[in-house]
Amino acid sequence: MSTDKSAILARINKLRKEISDLRYRYHVADDPAVSDDVYDSLTRELMQLEKENPEFHDPNSILSRVAGRPLDKFKKVQHSVRLLSLGNVFSEEELFAWEKRNIKFFGSLAPKFEYFCELKFDGLAISLLYEDGKFVRGATRGDGEVGEDITENLKMVATVPLSLKAPYPKLLEVRGEALMKKSVWKKLNVQNEKKGLPLFANSRNAAAGSLRQLDPSLTRERELDFMAYEIAQIDESWKDKIKLHSLKHDLLKKFGFMTDSNTKKIKNLNEVYKFIQEIGKIRDSLLFGIDGVVVNIDSTEVYERLGVVGKDPRAVIAYKFPAERATTIVLDVTLNVGRTGVITPLAHFRPTLVAGSTVSKATLHNFDQIERLDLRIGDTVVIQKAGDVIPEVVEVLKKLRSGKEKKIKIPTKCPVCESEVEQLLGGPSTTLRTTDRSVAYYCVNKKCPAKNRRGMQHFVNVFEIYEVGPKILDRLKEEGLISDSADLFTLTEADLSGLERFGEKSAQNIVASIQERKKVLLWRFLFALGIMHVGEETAKDIANNFGNLKKIMNASASQINSIENIGPVVSKSVYDFFQEKTNLHFIEKLENNGVKIENAKKVENGKLTGKIFVLTGTMQALSRDEAKMRINSLGGKVASSVSKNTSFVVAGENSGSKLTEAKKLSVEVLDEANFLKMIS
Repeated sequence: MSTDKSAILARINKLRKEISDLRYRYHVADDPAVSDDVYDSLTRELMQLEKENPEFHDPNSILSRVAGRPLDKFKKVQHSVRLLSLGNVFSEEELFAWEKRNIKFFGSLAPKFEYFCELKFDGLAISLLYEDGKFVRGATRGDGEVGEDITENLKMVATVPLSLKAPYPKLLEVRGEALMKKSVWKKLNVQNEKKGLPLFANSRNAAAGSLRQLDPSLTRERELDFMAYEIAQIDESWKDKIKLHSLKHDLLKKFGFMTDSNTKKIKNLNEVYKFIQEIGKIRDSLLFGIDGVVVNIDSTEVYERLGVVGKDPRAVIAYKFPAERATTIVLDVTLNVGRTGVITPLAHFRPTLVAGSTVSKATLHNFDQIERLDLRIGDTVVIQKAGDVIPEVVEVLKKLRSGKEKKIKIPTKCPVCESEVEQLLGGPSTTLRTTDRSVAYYCVNKKCPAKNRRGMQHFVNVFEIYEVGPKILDRLKEEGLISDSADLFTLTEADLSGLERFGEKSAQNIVASIQERKKVLLWRFLFALGIMHVGEETAKDIANNFGNLKKIMNASASQINSIENIGPVVSKSVYDFFQEKTNLHFIEKLENNGVKIENAKKVENGKLTGKIFVLTGTMQALSRDEAKMRINSLGGKVASSVSKNTSFVVAGENSGSKLTEAKKLSVEVLDEANFLKMIS
């Protein structure tokens, strides 16, 4: 928001008028123009502006009338049966399309489906394991394969049975949701506000935060509940009792679990949709937060025959209620380049709370979308976030324009490599032009760095950002959140937690891992750039010789070639790399995004200067990386293979062919003890 008082007053007046109009349409004309979320978001903005600028307060303003021991850490748990996710639908049409897909799967032999509907609670997915009727372990969902052991915390949840009611199976694994009643959440926020602590955005966040306390006594104070909805494992002799999903609920209740009291068996999908509408009407009055209805094909035999696609079972679908909306202001629009070359506009806006998380970016998909919305930088927009889907801009509130908004131009050059941008027939795999205008714009340069998937993976590996693998890189590029490795350093938890299948914890871990690697050694930075012919040791040689990046960038090919062990091919490759504008732009972007490069400390006459080492096998006292660092700090070098120039081969346990080669070439071999003496 501009500090110009006249602009602030103009904004306040526009908000007052818009809110007044919306209020009239809602309460008097019975014709709401926007959702309650949008109305509330605009009201919050006006309240904040009036609070910060008391001189503009108007007494007639629209607002004047409104148990065990604490743990050190959580241990990882491998799930015996994978925790699956659910596919989502958001409309009646999508719901019936889901049924048609299932009928098509069976073809002419399709059985008549009967359905079992239950509420989709907005909580934290949990797995409980029972042996001989006793609760032995509780774990979070995690990534579906591996979760975290939170057994001691779950013992503090009153509705988690510690012993099952008889008769019970020898083995039972129950799935369900850890929940917090809305009334408890509100009470907790009142307490936090009094103590000056952060407030929980919704009951789900409060439940998740409560279960991630290392001290179980803190979990007990939060008054959580557990709602059971699935049996993942049970003795073979009990299988006849769970031929229907609805029977699983009956059985869970008999074992002593709390189950959904709003479930319903339904004969056809028309009645299912009526049930969904009925639940939507009473949603706000329910004890727990929900975000939809889960529709199950009741037969477990049909469930098994339909199988799983990706991580979603075909026989179950989640009908999600309309997305939550809020308003914010577009501060900027940047362009990102995906791995196929498609250019995606990304809106940056004032951080805004929507659907329980604070978001500051949203994809605009393409330039047709910008044109359809008539979106401009500076506009007040309605953003929408449905469940775990990335936020999107759905409407521009044009009445709130000040006249200073800027139009968004379609690019003529790639923002990464500055090559020409074209609209292509059928995407990036063709060069045919067409009069039928395609939606997307592409960078057609095959060598554009933004398309270099392997180069990006090399970069994150050298930087040791181990939380970011190839699939995550691809997903971030497809969503338009990054164009290159430099964009990783601008990501926030909100950017990631808004993506489907990215939980809060994984988002925190990814962002933390990236931020921890912003400070990097010069040699590692050089190696990460992916310069042709420059490996780890060559990067160290160059870094140690020049000391800082600026000197390397300004060095001539002959200066680089003068370094010991570097020949004309390598020196030309390094020199040419730093003559490319695209590469210089990438380095500048990394530095602007907070990457700090530590200068190399040149070792003049260390005790190992001139000595070349080859490491093989495993040492007890040092890891291989630690041994390399020690050798380098004393002036020595580490090679990957044995040659006549090798000074020593350091042989740890289980040494391989390098030891044989050393003996063949009469190279001196050091065991771990003698090596440690040499470097001490």
